[in-house]
Amino acid sequence: MKIIKSFLSNVVIVFGVAFIAASMVCKAQSAPRKALLALSKANHTLAIVDAEKLNVVARIPVGEDPHEIISSSDGKTAYVSIYGGGSLHELNVIDLMSQKPSLNVDTRPLFGPHGITFVNGKVWFSAEGSKAVGRYDPIANKLDWSMGTGEDRTHMIYVTANGKRIYTTNVSSGTVSILVDTLISFMPPPGMKPPVGNSPPSFARPRANWNQTIVKTARGAEGFDVSPDSTELWTASAEDGFIYVINLKSKKLTDKIDAKVLGANRLKFTPNGKLAFISSLRSGTLFIYDVKSHKEVKQLNIGHGASGIVMDPDGSRAFVACTPDNYVAVIDLKTLEVIHRIDVRQEPDGLAWAIRL
Repeated sequence: MKIIKSFLSNVVIVFGVAFIAASMVCKAQSAPRKALLALSKANHTLAIVDAEKLNVVARIPVGEDPHEIISSSDGKTAYVSIYGGGSLHELNVIDLMSQKPSLNVDTRPLFGPHGITFVNGKVWFSAEGSKAVGRYDPIANKLDWSMGTGEDRTHMIYVTANGKRIYTTNVSSGTVSILVDTLISFMPPPGMKPPVGNSPPSFARPRANWNQTIVKTARGAEGFDVSPDSTELWTASAEDGFIYVINLKSKKLTDKIDAKVLGANRLKFTPNGKLAFISSLRSGTLFIYDVKSHKEVKQLNIGHGASGIVMDPDGSRAFVACTPDNYVAVIDLKTLEVIHRIDVRQEPDGLAWAIRL
C-alpha cells in the first residue's frame, strides 16, 4: 500500500512539474511578428493577438481606464492612453517583447489623454480635459510640445507622416481642428551677438509656428479618418447620423451624407481607399460606404455595439471591437462578412497593429 501511495505521489509531482513548466512556456511565448493589440476597458488589460492564428498569446495589465493604443514604428513598444473621461493624466508604455509594463508617463499639465498615434519617433495624443494636443518624446522621456485647440472634447487625433499637420475631432464643439506647422526662421535683431561658437548663418534658427483652422461639422462628430491619398477627411456624428466630408486642401466642408449612423463611434477607410467603415455603438451595425459615390454599400450587424476599427495593412480584413459583446469581429474585405470573433475580455475598444521589423 505504501508503495502504491509513493508511486501515486510521484506521479502527482511529475504532472505538477509538467503543468508548471507548460504554463511557464505559455507565458514566455514570444510576441508574433504581426500582432493585433486590443484593449479591454473593464478588465484593464492589453491582449496581444496573433494576426494569423487569431488567438490571444498574452494579456498585459494596463491602467484603470484604457481607451486607445498605438505601437512604435518597429513594433516593439505599445503606448496606451489612460483617459478617465478627461480627468486622468497617464500614458502606459508596454514592452511588447517581454510582454510587460515598462513605464507610466504623467502627462500633466495635460489631462484626459485619449486619441493617440506614433509619428517620427514620437507619441502624439489628444488631451480632452485640457482642450489640447500634446507630444511625448520616448527617448528624452518627456513631453516636448503641446498646443491648445480651444475646442470642447478634443478627442481623436491624426498626424501626417511628416509631423507637419494634425487633425482632431472636437466632439462637444462639433468641429474639426486642422493644425498646420509652418517653419519660420528667426533672425536676430541688428547688433545682437550670436552665442559663443555660432557663426551668424547658424544663428538663424527655425521655430515652429502652428496655425489652426476650425471646420464646423456637428456635435457628436467623433470617429474620423483621412483618406489614403490624403485629400479628404471623413467624420461621422453620433447625434445626427450624418457623415461630414472635408477637403483637406481647401480646409472646407464639401459634403454631408445622410447615412443615419446614429451612435456613430469610429470611421476607417479601407487601405485601397474605396470603402469607408462606420461603427455604431448604439446599434451594433457596421455601415459600409463607397467613398467615390458616397453611397451605402452594406449594413452589417456584428453585435450589440460596435466601436474601435482597425484595418489589416494587407487589405484583407477589418477588425471591429464589439464593446457590449466582449469580442472583436473579424470581417473579410472581399465578402464583407464576419468570418471570426476573438475573445479579448470585457469591453474591448481601442485596437492597433504592432508589426515587428
